[in-house]
Amino acid sequence: MKKAFLASLFILIIGSAVGQYYLRGEIKNERGTLLEGVLIQLSSKGLNPFYSGNGGAFGIPSNQIYDTITLQLNGYEILKASIDTRKMQSFVLQMLPSTANQFKKKLNSITKNLNKTSNSFMSLGESYSSHVENEFIDAKQFPETGLALNIDHASYSNIRRFINNQMPVPTDAVRIEEMLNYFNLNKDSSNNARPFFNCNTALTTCPWNEHSQLFFTSIAAPKLNLDSIAPSNLVFLIDISGSMDKPNRLPLLQSAFKLLVENLREKDTVSLVTYGGGVDIRLYGVSGKEKTKINQAIDSLEAGGDTPGTDAIRIAYATAKRFFMRKGNNRVIIATDGDFNVGEVSEKAMEDLIVTYRLSGIYLTCLGVGMGNYKDSKLELLSKKGNGNFAYLDNLQEAEKVLVTELTQTIYSVANDAYLSINFNPSRVNTYRLIGFDNKKDALSDSTTQMEGGEVGTGHHMLAVFEITPTKKDSSEISSTLASIQINYKIPQTQQLIKQLFDAKNQLIDINTANSNYQFGTAVCMFGTLLKNSKFKSKINYDQILQLASSSYQPTDKFQKEFLVLVEKSKQLNAPSKKKKNALNN
Repeated sequence: MKKAFLASLFILIIGSAVGQYYLRGEIKNERGTLLEGVLIQLSSKGLNPFYSGNGGAFGIPSNQIYDTITLQLNGYEILKASIDTRKMQSFVLQMLPSTANQFKKKLNSITKNLNKTSNSFMSLGESYSSHVENEFIDAKQFPETGLALNIDHASYSNIRRFINNQMPVPTDAVRIEEMLNYFNLNKDSSNNARPFFNCNTALTTCPWNEHSQLFFTSIAAPKLNLDSIAPSNLVFLIDISGSMDKPNRLPLLQSAFKLLVENLREKDTVSLVTYGGGVDIRLYGVSGKEKTKINQAIDSLEAGGDTPGTDAIRIAYATAKRFFMRKGNNRVIIATDGDFNVGEVSEKAMEDLIVTYRLSGIYLTCLGVGMGNYKDSKLELLSKKGNGNFAYLDNLQEAEKVLVTELTQTIYSVANDAYLSINFNPSRVNTYRLIGFDNKKDALSDSTTQMEGGEVGTGHHMLAVFEITPTKKDSSEISSTLASIQINYKIPQTQQLIKQLFDAKNQLIDINTANSNYQFGTAVCMFGTLLKNSKFKSKINYDQILQLASSSYQPTDKFQKEFLVLVEKSKQLNAPSKKKKNALNN
């Protein structure tokens, strides 16, 4: 009896000593964003680690009234403070300069020292970011310009959806650089791996302005040896809410992801997270060899419920972190119509959430589907802030292009923060205008805005086109340098900064004798200029576009052949309004 009493007393004393106090608190950054996954250490606990949970909250039992707490999170300054464990604690972590920079509004292109004065646009229930078209720039006053090297293709397939449905294309849905690079023009046919970027340039006459010239810059990204590509940790985040219950939404995505599954390897892992009326983890770190299991999980999905996108994104990233591969490819692939209607739905709130997660080294790919409530502006923002890419799937053929044919470009990164700087020679160039790469209105109006480099996939190719007006010169000067070019990027994992230099020669050729890819690219630029209702469209018409594209397209390329059909359809769609206008004038 006495022994039992002493044992009970001992347990009571030890229990009270160990758990007498309970430290509670929350952690956020200076923007007010609650931070999860913060490493917490208390002096009284030695090296035992604790972490903030969902919503930035934490609770830790303690036998000390006063203690010292240390907080650490990648991208933030270490915080160390004395605390009273009896009181609720609230901590604010200060972002490192590199982290704070991620929250600044970003430009697709920028001209050094040029200040411009200048949201999103709704059409048919769909949202698109409003852009300001690039103007002609005085090369003597502003010789240096730059542009991001990560180019998405979502705009072209979205435009195709409007035209095929005989609907007018919203002008803010037109991003000419995405249309141009949808076709992988000047694609390198070599399968050999290369460690650096390649750069080729050309200077041609301009078909819509005899006083101008076109300057083409073609960039090829480093190419990985496909046999030695690192394993992938992929999280499929699929929207199965009620708005996805249409043939061109969830069923299309199910077919699309099953195409991707066919190319997975045993060393790859797949997790499947869904959201619709709630968030569920359907697969958790399954090997890529278990294709039947993965496909069965995908086939079992049914649409219904609201859209808790914010919670789903948190869980998807937490799952990706659980199976994180230090030397692998870690990526969340979100597929949705972009209609987040539960949780943090504003673009600012979504931006804060994604920027916080990109610091973990996990990339983001966005796949958009649907029409009517499609939110292009949100998906574009998510992909850029998530250091990833963005595609719009209007049919299964597009899904195959993105997730099979161009799979390596879509999910295997070879460069981060990649951008191109061009310094025009003012003795050869009077003015220049970058076609496409237009910037958002709100980014232009922010004096702190910087240009945004981006993620580039292995073997990715990009084509940029400038319209320039040359200075007057004699024939003896024709071979001098037109511009100097610098490519800047960081190597993933190591973040080593690389700079490559190239020169562009001032050697003019006629557009009709130029490489057929440059001719076809010119036709695409002209088509985008018309669809955008650009101020520079006055001397461009559909017949010019069709003539140039017909003489330069590759007959074996089904997408280039389809382009001719889309131009013809667009011509017919615009013909009735022209006839009606002429009738009113008579």
